[in-house]
Amino acid sequence: MDGAIPADLLAAVRSERPLIHHITNSVTINDCANITISAGAAPVMTGAPEEVTEMVAAAGALVLNIGTLSAAQVEAMLAAGRRANDLGIPVILDPVGAGATGFRTATVKRLLDALDIAVLKGNAGEIGVLAGTGGSVRGVDSGGVAGDPVETAKECARVTGTVVSMTGAIDVVTDGDRVFLVKNGVPAMDRLSGTGCMASSVTAAFAAVADDYAVSSAAALAAFGRAGERAAAGARGPYSFRTALFDELAGLTAEDLAGHARIEER
Repeated sequence: MDGAIPADLLAAVRSERPLIHHITNSVTINDCANITISAGAAPVMTGAPEEVTEMVAAAGALVLNIGTLSAAQVEAMLAAGRRANDLGIPVILDPVGAGATGFRTATVKRLLDALDIAVLKGNAGEIGVLAGTGGSVRGVDSGGVAGDPVETAKECARVTGTVVSMTGAIDVVTDGDRVFLVKNGVPAMDRLSGTGCMASSVTAAFAAVADDYAVSSAAALAAFGRAGERAAAGARGPYSFRTALFDELAGLTAEDLAGHARIEER
Protein backbone atom coordinates (compact mmCIF):
# COMPACT_ATOMS: atom_id res chain seq x y z
CA MET A 1 0.00 0.00 0.00
CA ASP A 2 1.25 3.44 -0.90
CA GLY A 3 2.28 5.23 2.30
CA ALA A 4 0.29 8.27 1.20
CA ILE A 5 -2.94 6.39 1.97
CA PRO A 6 -2.39 5.93 5.74
CA ALA A 7 -0.85 9.40 5.87
CA ASP A 8 -3.96 10.95 4.34
CA LEU A 9 -6.22 9.05 6.75
CA LEU A 10 -4.16 10.23 9.75
CA ALA A 11 -4.46 13.80 8.48
CA ALA A 12 -8.22 13.35 8.07
CA VAL A 13 -8.62 12.10 11.65
CA ARG A 14 -6.81 15.17 12.93
CA SER A 15 -8.75 17.52 10.71
CA GLU A 16 -12.21 16.08 11.46
CA ARG A 17 -11.58 15.02 15.07
CA PRO A 18 -14.41 12.44 15.10
CA LEU A 19 -16.09 11.45 18.35
CA ILE A 20 -15.42 7.80 19.18
CA HIS A 21 -18.03 6.25 21.47
CA HIS A 22 -16.67 3.40 23.60
CA ILE A 23 -18.51 0.76 25.56
CA THR A 24 -15.41 -0.88 26.77
CA ASN A 25 -13.08 -2.61 29.16
CA SER A 26 -12.83 -1.00 32.61
CA VAL A 27 -9.23 -2.20 32.96
CA THR A 28 -8.02 -0.18 29.96
CA ILE A 29 -10.64 2.54 29.64
CA ASN A 30 -8.32 5.46 30.45
CA ASP A 31 -5.64 4.22 28.06
CA CYS A 32 -8.26 3.87 25.31
CA ALA A 33 -9.47 7.41 25.92
CA ASN A 34 -5.96 8.84 25.80
CA ILE A 35 -4.83 6.88 22.74
CA THR A 36 -7.94 8.15 20.94
CA ILE A 37 -6.90 11.70 21.78
CA SER A 38 -3.32 10.95 20.73
CA ALA A 39 -4.56 9.72 17.35
CA GLY A 40 -6.37 13.01 16.88
CA ALA A 41 -9.95 11.96 17.62
CA ALA A 42 -12.20 12.63 20.64
CA PRO A 43 -13.29 9.85 23.04
CA VAL A 44 -16.46 9.37 25.02
CA MET A 45 -16.70 6.43 27.41
CA THR A 46 -20.28 5.71 28.36
CA GLY A 47 -22.17 2.45 28.70
CA ALA A 48 -25.32 3.43 30.56
CA PRO A 49 -28.29 1.89 28.73
CA GLU A 50 -30.27 5.07 29.43
CA GLU A 51 -28.02 7.19 27.19
CA VAL A 52 -26.06 5.03 24.75
CA THR A 53 -28.45 5.46 21.83
CA GLU A 54 -28.42 9.23 22.23
CA MET A 55 -24.65 9.38 22.63
CA VAL A 56 -23.80 7.17 19.67
CA ALA A 57 -25.88 9.39 17.40
CA ALA A 58 -23.20 12.06 17.78
CA ALA A 59 -20.29 9.70 17.13
CA GLY A 60 -18.19 8.92 14.10
CA ALA A 61 -17.60 5.33 15.22
CA LEU A 62 -18.56 2.94 18.02
CA VAL A 63 -16.18 0.57 19.84
CA LEU A 64 -17.63 -2.48 21.59
CA ASN A 65 -15.01 -4.19 23.78
CA ILE A 66 -16.00 -7.18 25.94
CA GLY A 67 -12.91 -7.21 28.15
CA THR A 68 -14.83 -6.80 31.42
CA LEU A 69 -18.11 -8.31 30.39
CA SER A 70 -21.50 -8.23 32.13
CA ALA A 71 -25.04 -9.03 31.06
CA ALA A 72 -26.10 -5.40 31.46
CA GLN A 73 -23.19 -4.25 29.31
CA VAL A 74 -24.25 -6.62 26.53
CA GLU A 75 -27.70 -5.02 26.43
CA ALA A 76 -26.14 -1.56 26.22
CA MET A 77 -23.89 -2.75 23.38
CA LEU A 78 -26.86 -4.12 21.47
CA ALA A 79 -28.84 -0.90 21.89
CA ALA A 80 -25.93 1.32 20.85
CA GLY A 81 -24.96 -0.97 18.00
CA ARG A 82 -28.48 -1.04 16.54
CA ARG A 83 -28.67 2.75 16.66
CA ALA A 84 -25.23 3.02 15.04
CA ASN A 85 -26.34 0.66 12.27
CA ASP A 86 -29.46 2.73 11.69
CA LEU A 87 -27.31 5.84 11.26
CA GLY A 88 -24.55 4.23 9.17
CA ILE A 89 -21.93 4.65 11.91
CA PRO A 90 -19.18 1.98 11.79
CA VAL A 91 -19.06 -0.47 14.70
CA ILE A 92 -15.73 -1.97 15.76
CA LEU A 93 -15.99 -5.13 17.87
CA ASP A 94 -13.08 -6.27 20.04
CA PRO A 95 -13.87 -9.87 21.13
CA VAL A 96 -11.53 -9.86 24.12
CA GLY A 97 -11.08 -13.39 25.48
CA ALA A 98 -13.48 -15.06 23.03
CA GLY A 99 -12.90 -18.76 23.47
CA ALA A 100 -11.84 -18.46 27.10
CA THR A 101 -15.38 -18.93 28.46
CA GLY A 102 -18.73 -19.89 27.02
CA PHE A 103 -20.26 -16.57 28.04
CA ARG A 104 -17.65 -14.57 26.12
CA THR A 105 -17.86 -16.71 23.00
CA ALA A 106 -21.67 -16.68 23.01
CA THR A 107 -21.72 -12.90 23.52
CA VAL A 108 -19.47 -12.25 20.55
CA LYS A 109 -21.61 -14.49 18.35
CA ARG A 110 -24.75 -12.74 19.58
CA LEU A 111 -23.29 -9.33 18.73
CA LEU A 112 -22.16 -10.54 15.30
CA ASP A 113 -25.61 -11.97 14.60
CA ALA A 114 -27.54 -8.94 15.82
CA LEU A 115 -25.39 -6.11 14.48
CA ASP A 116 -23.67 -5.04 11.29
CA ILE A 117 -20.06 -5.04 12.46
CA ALA A 118 -17.68 -3.00 10.29
CA VAL A 119 -14.45 -4.37 11.79
CA LEU A 120 -13.77 -7.36 14.03
CA LYS A 121 -10.43 -6.57 15.67
CA GLY A 122 -8.92 -9.38 17.73
CA ASN A 123 -5.79 -11.36 18.43
CA ALA A 124 -4.94 -14.58 16.63
CA GLY A 125 -6.48 -16.88 19.23
CA GLU A 126 -9.78 -15.00 19.29
CA ILE A 127 -10.00 -14.85 15.50
CA GLY A 128 -9.19 -18.55 15.21
CA VAL A 129 -11.98 -19.42 17.64
CA LEU A 130 -14.50 -17.27 15.76
CA ALA A 131 -13.39 -18.60 12.39
CA GLY A 132 -13.98 -22.14 13.62
CA THR A 133 -10.54 -23.16 12.38
CA GLY A 134 -8.93 -23.53 15.79
CA GLY A 135 -7.49 -20.99 18.16
CA SER A 136 -6.45 -20.94 21.79
CA VAL A 137 -7.01 -18.25 24.39
CA ARG A 138 -5.70 -18.16 27.94
CA GLY A 139 -7.57 -15.54 29.95
CA VAL A 140 -7.54 -12.67 27.48
CA ASP A 141 -4.19 -13.57 25.86
CA SER A 142 -3.75 -15.27 22.53
CA GLY A 143 -2.37 -18.78 22.36
CA GLY A 144 -2.21 -18.61 18.58
CA VAL A 145 -3.99 -20.37 15.75
CA ALA A 146 -3.86 -23.92 14.52
CA GLY A 147 -3.14 -23.11 10.86
CA ASP A 148 -1.96 -20.35 8.56
CA PRO A 149 -2.80 -16.93 10.07
CA VAL A 150 -3.77 -15.38 6.74
CA GLU A 151 -6.16 -18.20 5.86
CA THR A 152 -7.59 -18.09 9.39
CA ALA A 153 -8.30 -14.37 9.10
CA LYS A 154 -9.82 -14.78 5.63
CA GLU A 155 -12.07 -17.59 6.83
CA CYS A 156 -13.21 -15.49 9.78
CA ALA A 157 -14.05 -12.62 7.43
CA ARG A 158 -16.07 -14.96 5.24
CA VAL A 159 -17.88 -16.59 8.19
CA THR A 160 -18.73 -13.31 9.93
CA GLY A 161 -19.18 -11.04 6.92
CA THR A 162 -16.90 -8.42 8.49
CA VAL A 163 -13.51 -6.93 7.89
CA VAL A 164 -11.16 -8.86 10.17
CA SER A 165 -8.17 -7.15 11.74
CA MET A 166 -6.00 -9.79 13.42
CA THR A 167 -3.12 -8.45 15.46
CA GLY A 168 0.15 -10.27 16.01
CA ALA A 169 3.84 -10.08 15.12
CA ILE A 170 2.55 -9.30 11.62
CA ASP A 171 -0.99 -7.92 11.62
CA VAL A 172 -3.41 -9.36 9.08
CA VAL A 173 -6.33 -7.30 7.77
CA THR A 174 -8.77 -8.84 5.30
CA ASP A 175 -12.28 -8.54 3.93
CA GLY A 176 -12.14 -12.18 2.82
CA ASP A 177 -10.65 -11.32 -0.57
CA ARG A 178 -8.05 -8.59 -0.16
CA VAL A 179 -5.31 -9.11 2.42
CA PHE A 180 -3.10 -6.46 3.98
CA LEU A 181 -0.07 -7.47 6.04
CA VAL A 182 1.01 -4.73 8.44
CA LYS A 183 4.61 -5.10 9.52
CA ASN A 184 4.93 -2.06 11.79
CA GLY A 185 5.26 -2.55 15.55
CA VAL A 186 7.63 -3.92 18.17
CA PRO A 187 7.53 -6.84 20.66
CA ALA A 188 7.19 -4.39 23.57
CA MET A 189 3.60 -3.77 22.48
CA ASP A 190 2.73 -7.37 23.35
CA ARG A 191 4.23 -7.04 26.82
CA LEU A 192 1.99 -4.18 27.94
CA SER A 193 -1.60 -4.63 29.05
CA GLY A 194 -4.10 -2.74 26.97
CA THR A 195 -2.36 -2.34 23.62
CA GLY A 196 -4.96 -4.54 21.92
CA CYS A 197 -7.76 -2.38 23.31
CA MET A 198 -5.89 0.76 22.27
CA ALA A 199 -5.50 -0.65 18.75
CA SER A 200 -9.28 -0.95 18.54
CA SER A 201 -9.67 2.72 19.49
CA VAL A 202 -7.22 3.81 16.81
CA THR A 203 -8.97 1.51 14.33
CA ALA A 204 -12.26 3.24 15.14
CA ALA A 205 -10.75 6.70 14.72
CA PHE A 206 -9.54 5.81 11.22
CA ALA A 207 -12.81 4.06 10.33
CA ALA A 208 -14.71 7.23 11.23
CA VAL A 209 -13.08 9.09 8.33
CA ALA A 210 -13.08 6.26 5.76
CA ASP A 211 -15.37 4.27 3.51
CA ASP A 212 -13.06 1.27 2.99
CA TYR A 213 -12.69 -0.35 6.40
CA ALA A 214 -10.05 -2.85 5.32
CA VAL A 215 -7.81 -0.02 4.13
CA SER A 216 -8.52 2.15 7.17
CA SER A 217 -7.87 -0.74 9.58
CA ALA A 218 -4.51 -1.49 7.99
CA ALA A 219 -3.63 2.21 8.09
CA ALA A 220 -4.61 2.46 11.76
CA LEU A 221 -2.43 -0.50 12.73
CA ALA A 222 0.48 0.93 10.75
CA ALA A 223 0.16 4.27 12.57
CA PHE A 224 -0.12 2.59 15.97
CA GLY A 225 2.78 0.27 15.16
CA ARG A 226 4.92 3.12 13.93
CA ALA A 227 4.30 4.97 17.20
CA GLY A 228 5.39 1.79 19.00
CA GLU A 229 8.60 1.66 17.00
CA ARG A 230 9.43 5.24 17.88
CA ALA A 231 8.47 4.72 21.54
CA ALA A 232 10.69 1.66 21.92
CA ALA A 233 13.78 3.55 20.82
CA GLY A 234 14.12 5.37 24.15
CA ALA A 235 12.07 3.25 26.55
CA ARG A 236 13.70 1.69 29.64
CA GLY A 237 10.84 -0.69 30.46
CA PRO A 238 7.11 -1.23 30.05
CA TYR A 239 5.92 1.94 31.75
CA SER A 240 8.34 4.33 30.08
CA PHE A 241 7.32 2.61 26.83
CA ARG A 242 3.64 3.14 27.68
CA THR A 243 4.15 6.87 28.22
CA ALA A 244 6.24 7.19 25.07
CA LEU A 245 3.59 5.32 23.06
CA PHE A 246 1.04 8.09 23.70
CA ASP A 247 3.60 10.79 23.06
CA GLU A 248 4.82 9.25 19.82
CA LEU A 249 1.33 8.70 18.41
CA ALA A 250 0.38 12.26 19.32
CA GLY A 251 3.55 13.52 17.63
CA LEU A 252 3.36 11.23 14.60
CA THR A 253 3.27 13.25 11.40
CA ALA A 254 1.63 12.29 8.15
CA GLU A 255 5.05 12.60 6.51
CA ASP A 256 6.65 10.14 8.96
CA LEU A 257 3.82 7.66 8.47
CA ALA A 258 3.98 8.00 4.69
CA GLY A 259 7.68 7.16 4.79
CA HIS A 260 7.56 4.35 7.35
CA ALA A 261 4.20 2.56 6.99
CA ARG A 262 4.95 -1.05 6.05
CA ILE A 263 1.74 -2.44 4.56
CA GLU A 264 1.97 -5.25 2.02
CA GLU A 265 -1.09 -6.03 -0.08
CA ARG A 266 -1.62 -9.58 -1.29
